[in-house]
Amino acid sequence: GTGVQLLCMSFISIACAMLGFLSPANRGSMLTVSLLLFALMGVAAGYCAALAYKAFKGAQWKSLTLLTAFLFPGIVLGVMFVLNFFIWGQHSSGAVPFGTMFAVLCIWFLISFPLVWVGVWLGYRGTLKDPPVKTNMVPRVIPSQAWYLHPLFTMLIGGILPFGAVFIELYFIMSSIWLQRFYYVFGFLALVLLILIITCAEISIVMCYFQLCAEDYHWWWRAFLTSGSSGLYLFGYSIMYFHSQLEIDGFVPTLMYFTYMAVFSTLFFLVTGTIGFYSCQKFVWAIYAAIKVD
Repeated sequence: GTGVQLLCMSFISIACAMLGFLSPANRGSMLTVSLLLFALMGVAAGYCAALAYKAFKGAQWKSLTLLTAFLFPGIVLGVMFVLNFFIWGQHSSGAVPFGTMFAVLCIWFLISFPLVWVGVWLGYRGTLKDPPVKTNMVPRVIPSQAWYLHPLFTMLIGGILPFGAVFIELYFIMSSIWLQRFYYVFGFLALVLLILIITCAEISIVMCYFQLCAEDYHWWWRAFLTSGSSGLYLFGYSIMYFHSQLEIDGFVPTLMYFTYMAVFSTLFFLVTGTIGFYSCQKFVWAIYAAIKVD
């Protein structure tokens, strides 16, 4: 659900920037709009999370609502709150005021959480399509898998292509953030996002196909982690960028850089993993719907 929320936020933010509603020179407005869009997209997060949870026969919808609304945003806000104490200790003007943090909490509790609850409610009221084939009640024994089908190996291989799709553009984005340069080519960024979605879908479907051919039907988490592992490559690239492009000295600035990049890598992990999961879900549904059972 959070991956869908982030993906919708990214699409709308880039579209607004392409149409000229957001100026790259005013980064505060872009961050504010992205934060508001994330809160408003709570409906999409709750709806998609509820449909996926319902498809896997989940019944604890209250836990689903709380986890979707509070798990990832709570971790990010908690990390940023602790980091803000270090920035205050340096008497830096970059510290977030208490008023701003209180406003973010109000947006989270008064807008995002109710919208997530509405989305979960709509998702559970929705009807799911019948499975294309009947499911055996007794799970089949999964045979021993080849070494190249090990989850760790497929994760490492699957994350290369999605990261490679955004590798060049990532340099300019990070230069805009950390070297105070302006970023104007939002149309090209939208094209890169489209290529990223296609690449994540393709690599996840290919790996899922190999897995199903080996009679391993536990595809759901594998599909999420295959394309989502590109977040690890992103964090690795941030380490290389830190040593090659930046001249940051001191514990607090270094901590701030790697904390922000860890959060951004987690966002990238969730978005790409969500694309891989839904692509494989459509793929598995399509191939089993094509089976002719006499």
